[in-house]
Amino acid sequence: MLFWYIDPGTGSMLFTILIGIISAGFFAFRNLITKLKFLVKNGKKSSLQNESSLEYVIFADSKRYWNMFEPICDEFEKRGINLVYMTASEDDAALEKNYQYISRQFIGNGNKAFVTMNMLKANIVLSTTPGLDVYQWKRSKNVKYYVHITHAVSDITFYRMFGIDYYDAILISGSYQEEQIRKLENLRNLPAKEIHLVGQPYMDTLKSRLEASPSKHNDNVTVLLAPSWGKSSILNKYGEEFILSLIATGYNIIVRPHPQSFTSEKEMIERMMSKFPENEKFEWNRDNDNFEVLRKSDILISDFSGVLFDFSLAFDKPVIYADTSFDSSPYDACWLDEKDAWCFETLPKIGVQLKREDLPNIRNVIDSCIESTEFQLHRDKIRSEAWAYQGKSACCVVDYLIKKNKELSELENSLDE
Repeated sequence: MLFWYIDPGTGSMLFTILIGIISAGFFAFRNLITKLKFLVKNGKKSSLQNESSLEYVIFADSKRYWNMFEPICDEFEKRGINLVYMTASEDDAALEKNYQYISRQFIGNGNKAFVTMNMLKANIVLSTTPGLDVYQWKRSKNVKYYVHITHAVSDITFYRMFGIDYYDAILISGSYQEEQIRKLENLRNLPAKEIHLVGQPYMDTLKSRLEASPSKHNDNVTVLLAPSWGKSSILNKYGEEFILSLIATGYNIIVRPHPQSFTSEKEMIERMMSKFPENEKFEWNRDNDNFEVLRKSDILISDFSGVLFDFSLAFDKPVIYADTSFDSSPYDACWLDEKDAWCFETLPKIGVQLKREDLPNIRNVIDSCIESTEFQLHRDKIRSEAWAYQGKSACCVVDYLIKKNKELSELENSLDE
């Protein structure tokens, strides 16, 4: 009798791939039904598209990415270059902004947005949405080039599996992200994508807004809990015990769940919000723009969320990261060794790790972290490593897109000749 052995890591990865294949089939079927309804009921081409191809398109699947795209749109506007911004959020702040050269379009929620994107005719599409050609967002045969820009100063392998595989180019904030992309390409036998270092536009915006804002002083320490989402996040691993420990400190506590938690973990979030109602020292935060809540907080507690680096590098403040025994199986990170995770190598240099046994003593952990001068030195070094072209990121993005569009046009002309 033959016995087959698969180690737990490989088994987990294979199971994730199987689930991904099943999900892809489901979304493909649902997308087909939606597309047929769209064609049958409307019977005409979308008013969002002209016969001619658009040159530059930005696609935002959520309004929360406007802080990423606004400086890029502003740069296009400043140069007098036409751009179409397509959003899946009806209340996206972009729709209210006054531009001359930037056309802004609400293209519907969920699958309606993806149907429009799947039939798009454009030279270049820029997006921060992972999963192109994996789930319901498919590459349009009439789009020449897809460009992804990272939405966090952290590991690009923390996207859900295969999140960036089918983009043509990736715009990164730090060189360590390129190493991770190349390793994934080699493991999956993928063609090499174009990778370009541009920095992080929304981090530039945070910094400039902070410099223009009056300093904020709190009479009492304000602690911000801003976890990621999923089964490895703080709220899933520690639950109500964590919030109870924070309240017991006597400090001002703000809990800001990840926006995805309100969709994927709705029952858990509603239960916690009901158990812990707001009062003068405790609040839940759902602001689309996180600038003010970051500015007024003295210290941030999170898990593996990219907001750790926003707070530490842009606001120059201390962080605490919880030990949540990160499960990499749903993410691209599971294909790489744990030592390849830049986040987990970097966090001990800028903050303190919090373990479950520290919860009864969490006030002392917070106090010592705020008072420490050691983390300041590391923040300066990591800032230069992870956040390239500070203050110039949007300019770098637009320079790249213009250059790429010219290359595509020249290639097309040469083929015609």
